[in-house]
Amino acid sequence: MLSVPVMRQVLGDTLRGIGVNEESVSDILLAATEACTNVVLHAGQSARAYTVKATVDNAACRVEVTDAGQGCRTRRAAARRQPGEIGPADHANLAESGRGFAIMRACVDAVTLHSAPGEGTHVVLDKRIHWEAPLARTA
Repeated sequence: MLSVPVMRQVLGDTLRGIGVNEESVSDILLAATEACTNVVLHAGQSARAYTVKATVDNAACRVEVTDAGQGCRTRRAAARRQPGEIGPADHANLAESGRGFAIMRACVDAVTLHSAPGEGTHVVLDKRIHWEAPLARTA
């Protein structure tokens, strides 16, 4: 769990340092925090480590969170559901968890998940970004 705040600090400082505006930075950090927290909580000891890779161009930021854990076994059933539909097994988890992907989707423009038993999990977060206005030069 100690790695999540470190990721937030490094990613946030980097994005701010290159001029990404604070609203974009906040959205990216919240989504990335959820993705990393999911690794820590769900991959557990099966994933000894995970990677966070961020790329930025003039229009967008992509954050990829990858682990080599056991992968998710229940994603196929979830993938067959309609958006927003809750399955019977989800009811017990709603009070305390299960909102991570909804939060990620609310913060970024696209969330892609690939996970399979024995293959680990790869989450891709894509967000259109805005830049801070350049400082006006004074003579």
